[in-house]
Amino acid sequence: MSASTEQATTDAAGGAQPAPAAPARRDRRALLTALTVALVLLCAGVAVAVSIGDDGFWRQSGLPVPEPGLKAATVVAKVLAVAATALAAGSLLVGGLVAAPQGSGTVDVHGYRALRRGTLAATVAGVSAIAAGWLSVADMTGNSPGVLASVGPFGWLGAAATIEEPLGWALAGALLLLVALASAFSLSWKAVAALGLVAACAMAVPAAVHPAATGAGHDWSGDANVLRAVAGTAWLGLVAALVAFRVHGGVVEGRTAGRIRGLLAVGGVVYLAGEILFQLVVTDAGPLGGSAYVRVAVVVAVLLPALVPLTALLVRGLVTAPGGPAPGRLLPVVAVLGAVVATLGVASIRLVPPRFVVAEDSALQTLIGWDIDRPFSALAVLTDWRWNLLFGTGALVLAGLYLMAVRRLASRGVVWPVGRTVAWLLGCATLLLATSSGLGFYSPSMFSVHMISHMTLNMLAPILLSLGGAVTLALRVLRPAGRGNPPGPREWLLAAVHSRVARVMTHPAFAAVLFVGSFYVLYFTPLFDGALRFHWTHQLMNLHFVLAGYLFFWPLIGVDAAPHRLPHLGRLAVMLATMPFHAFFGVAVMSSSTVLGENFYRQVGLPWLDLLDDQRTGGGIAWATGEIPMLLVMVTLVVQWSRDDSREAARKDRQAERDDDAELKAYNAMLEQMRRGG
Repeated sequence: MSASTEQATTDAAGGAQPAPAAPARRDRRALLTALTVALVLLCAGVAVAVSIGDDGFWRQSGLPVPEPGLKAATVVAKVLAVAATALAAGSLLVGGLVAAPQGSGTVDVHGYRALRRGTLAATVAGVSAIAAGWLSVADMTGNSPGVLASVGPFGWLGAAATIEEPLGWALAGALLLLVALASAFSLSWKAVAALGLVAACAMAVPAAVHPAATGAGHDWSGDANVLRAVAGTAWLGLVAALVAFRVHGGVVEGRTAGRIRGLLAVGGVVYLAGEILFQLVVTDAGPLGGSAYVRVAVVVAVLLPALVPLTALLVRGLVTAPGGPAPGRLLPVVAVLGAVVATLGVASIRLVPPRFVVAEDSALQTLIGWDIDRPFSALAVLTDWRWNLLFGTGALVLAGLYLMAVRRLASRGVVWPVGRTVAWLLGCATLLLATSSGLGFYSPSMFSVHMISHMTLNMLAPILLSLGGAVTLALRVLRPAGRGNPPGPREWLLAAVHSRVARVMTHPAFAAVLFVGSFYVLYFTPLFDGALRFHWTHQLMNLHFVLAGYLFFWPLIGVDAAPHRLPHLGRLAVMLATMPFHAFFGVAVMSSSTVLGENFYRQVGLPWLDLLDDQRTGGGIAWATGEIPMLLVMVTLVVQWSRDDSREAARKDRQAERDDDAELKAYNAMLEQMRRGG
């Protein structure tokens, strides 16, 4: 199909109409002006970033000081990787969620143009990120790029893994190249939107291993850095992609305009909150005067309050009809401010925050982020809280969204079962307690408490959340986007639930293997010892526990319709087949004479703790807390089975009253005919 035919098809389906020629030319001139100014400013920013480095501190610490050319190349590679990643994520999100798809589910002309732009940007971002990792190794080790090249194309990865931050860039680059490869063969709006989310999340990899996310409070600074990286990438990328969408004649109006403004507002708030929290942690108790890092932070703090409202005004012009306010005047200003903020943000990676100039962190602060000065107890669960920025905040957000949805249904006169609301809120409370209460406070340093938190996240929270029926509630609240309109939240949710990935991951066999097998893979391999050393791996473990449990219990006892739904007898069989493996795991941990994660726990060195006794306690906890919820699930299955049989019997009785028991009479007639036939 030609481009003109596709455009006609889109127009006939109610898609975006081309913009008038004059506004389009005006917007193109504004775009070219903005790109030119941003490029010039980027070059100037790189020069400034190279000149403000803390080389004196590096010399005093015995660290090698790289040549100015190497520093400049490293900054350029990182800035280019961030900018291209933002454009890739924004373009793919616009192509999948903003441009109205065709009736077949493939992207239209505007979506295809955004898809190709996103593919090119992801390719550039992947190459730049890998180059940034390679150059960062040279920057941090004092080796020239020529020396690194002499050890082979992958020889530098060993040093990158030791330093961590270069490896983060390399892994992000590999992920972005995979996004580029997948997007080159994708035309479905669902796949394009999913790839946009993956591209935005790619920046979480180098953000999680940021050099400043160490020492006291590194759990908060690490999570805040991940939030600001992902939210900032999606936020700036969406704005840039909307500009290109508008320049090529795309129109964003109606409900889509409101959704885009809402997404950008949420992204901006998350980005600002992450930025503020990160800076508060890394500058705490340090000398604020005479620090290059503080000078950069002050400039960014001055520019952000101007960048955010100006971006909001720019978006307001972008999401109106082409005859409305044009982005021409604001676009160069926003591009300049965005280029400055991005350049300074990347350049600050190799600057030393004030806290680290005078910090003398304890062993516990270095390993887990905070000190522990008393043994674990039941009272400590309620008094010693350590807020988990991702899971604690996420639990509150999930509870709030659920209550808002229930209230909206009530305003329509629809009654939502109270039991489901109670189950969901208890699930959110369980998630909060397991990660932010005393359990979250002690779990990084004690195996037994870690096992309590693990089993709570893996067994109890998913059971309660699956009984809450959040997907069913959302589908009742959200309204369809309408024929010919860009997909809305309801369509996004349906696409996720009915996707191939969901069908595979919720298959009872796959979910059972993931649910049970992950215990043995994690704890009886060197993976556990390595995962204990970093906060971001703790967060990944928490996420894995919750998702693995939810994928297992959703098809078994969940209220929401699952892609795979076994009969009740099959569900009981799955439960009976998995229960022994939990018992075997608990017994294996209790009887082991080798301390799991011994190197890490000995470095933590809690004086009142015997590691082997603590591990045996953890094994007993795994055994007990694994079997009790499973028994509760089996009771729930039996109750659901009984209720379904009662409803089926009542349905058949009503049917018999309507047709004078025609089904039974036909069955008796069949038996009589068989008897007569011998």
